[in-house]
Amino acid sequence: MYPLRYEWTELLGYYKSISKRLSKNSFPKNIPHCNLFVTLDNYIATLFPIVSYFLGLLFLIKNMKQVIRQPELKMKIVSPAQEKSGSVANATSKKTSNVVLWRRFKEKAIHAFFFANGLIAVIILVGIFSLLLTQGFPALKEVGLSEFFLSDHWDPTSPVRESYGILAMVVSTLMVTIGALLIAVPVGIACAAYIADVANHRVREIIKPVIEILAGIPSVVVGFLGIVVTGPFIAKVFGISNGLNAVNGSILLAIMALPTIISISEDAIVSVPQEFKNASLALGANKWQTLIRVTIPSALSGIIAAVMLGMGRAIGETMTVLMACGNAPALPHSFLDPVRTMTAAIAIELGETVQGGMHYRSLFVIGFVLFLMTFLVNLVSDLILHKYQQVGR
Repeated sequence: MYPLRYEWTELLGYYKSISKRLSKNSFPKNIPHCNLFVTLDNYIATLFPIVSYFLGLLFLIKNMKQVIRQPELKMKIVSPAQEKSGSVANATSKKTSNVVLWRRFKEKAIHAFFFANGLIAVIILVGIFSLLLTQGFPALKEVGLSEFFLSDHWDPTSPVRESYGILAMVVSTLMVTIGALLIAVPVGIACAAYIADVANHRVREIIKPVIEILAGIPSVVVGFLGIVVTGPFIAKVFGISNGLNAVNGSILLAIMALPTIISISEDAIVSVPQEFKNASLALGANKWQTLIRVTIPSALSGIIAAVMLGMGRAIGETMTVLMACGNAPALPHSFLDPVRTMTAAIAIELGETVQGGMHYRSLFVIGFVLFLMTFLVNLVSDLILHKYQQVGR
C-alpha cells in the first residue's frame, strides 16, 4: 500500500474554482430581503481563498514528513528475494528523503526566524528615528537651526521671549563624557590587562565578581554618593563653594563605565593567541614589554569597542548627572562649573510641558541630537574596527 499522493496544484485549483463560483452572486439583487444574502455571499467569496490558503499551509507544515510524492506504480514480475530487497531499499530511501526534507525545513525556519529578528531591530530603529524627527521638525522649522544649535540660552518659560538654544547642553554633555573617558579608559584597560595577564587565579576570582557587582549598582545610588561623598570632597580640594559640577559628573560616569570597559577589554586580551606571547618572549622581551607591545595592540579592536560602549553609557546616563552636576543651563567655561546635560534637561522638563507645544517639541529635538551623537559614535567605532580588521588580514 502506497500512501496518498497530495497534488497541491490541483488542490489550489480546486479552491480557486470554488471561490470563482462563490464570487458570482446567485441571489437576486432586486429583491429587498435578499440583500443580506448577497452581502454574506460577497464576504464568503472574499475570505474563502485566504482562509483556504492558510489552512493548506498549516496542513503542509504539520504533515511535512508524510507529504512526499511517491513514484508511479509499475507492473513488474520480481522474485520474492528481489521484492524483499527492493522494499528495504525503498524504505531506506524514503526515510533518507524524509530526513533531508525535514532538515531543510528546519534550516529555512531558523533562517527566517533570525532574519525576522534582525528586521524587527531595523524597524524599531527607523521608528525611533522617524518619531523624533516628526515630533521635533515643527520646532526646528519655527525656531530655526541657527538659534537651536548656535545659541547658548535655554529659557522656554520666559515671559518676555522664549529661548531654545541647546549649545550649552551639548557642550556640557561632551565635557562630562570626555572627562569620564579620560578617567575610565586608562583605568579600565589597566585593570583588564592585570586581570587577564598578570593576576593569578585566586585574585582573578575575587576581582571579577566585584566588577560585576559594580555594574549592578543603580544610577540613583551613584548620584546619591556624588552628592554626599565626591561633591564635598571636590569642593574641599579645589576650594569652591559647591562640588556639584562637571568634575563630579565625570568621576561618577567613569565609575559607571568601568565595568563595561573592563569586561570587554579583558575578553579581547584573553582572546589573543598564546603563540604571539610565546614568540615575543622567545625574542627576548620580558612580560611587561610583551603586554604593552604585543598583547594590547593585538587586542586593540576589542578594546576600541569597549571604549565606544563605555562612551555610549556615559552619553546616555540620566539620573547620575541629574543629581550630581548642578543642573545649570548656562554655558560652562571649566570643569568646575555646574552643567546640565541633554538627558537631564529631557528628564526634568518633559513632564512639565504641554503636549504638542513648542517646549514639548523642542525636547524632541534634543532627543534627536542625542540620537545622532550616539549613532555617530557607533559609526566611528565600526569604521575603526573595520580598518583594524583589514590591517590584520
